[in-house]
Amino acid sequence: MTPPDKTTSLTLLDRARNRDEDAWRRLVHLYGPLVDRWCGHRGVRGQDADDVRQEVFRAVAEGLDSFRRDRPGDTFRGWLRGITRFKLLDHFRSRQDRPEAQGGTDAHHLLQQVADQELPEDTEEDLGGLYRRALELVRGEFEPQTWQAFWRAAVDGHPPADIAADLGVTPAAVRKAKSRVLFRLRQEVGDLIA
Repeated sequence: MTPPDKTTSLTLLDRARNRDEDAWRRLVHLYGPLVDRWCGHRGVRGQDADDVRQEVFRAVAEGLDSFRRDRPGDTFRGWLRGITRFKLLDHFRSRQDRPEAQGGTDAHHLLQQVADQELPEDTEEDLGGLYRRALELVRGEFEPQTWQAFWRAAVDGHPPADIAADLGVTPAAVRKAKSRVLFRLRQEVGDLIA
């Protein structure tokens, strides 16, 4: 395993709070697709969705210092969903002031009803994508054999003894590889994905 650099002692969220550019890129990489999905659910696509996403992450940057997980069930994802909902409402309100190309008042009322609805709960596919993107963030820090041992044990669910036999290592080395990768993943994004 390649030793992590000094910046990894802070979680991704802490690094983003400290305005670390790399942390912001990673945060957007992790959560941008969820924001895009939420926008798409409201019929906002293309450049409009890009604009909403930019406004969402601008609001995250401005409010990140105040984000807390004080109550059970408080999550970064839930906080982000709320910000996205408000930015979508802002988007639809701003369209109110623009001339309607078609549809008139009826179309406007329909758009407003869509904007007022709650955003959908995350699906298994959304969460799976989030976990895959989180794993991509740390994969390059590990030797291929360490990663393979982790993947086969943690993701594929193979017994450590079988993996050890295939890789020519001990079962303890497989468990250690799994533990190292999971520890590093928790260091990087544990406070974001929980």
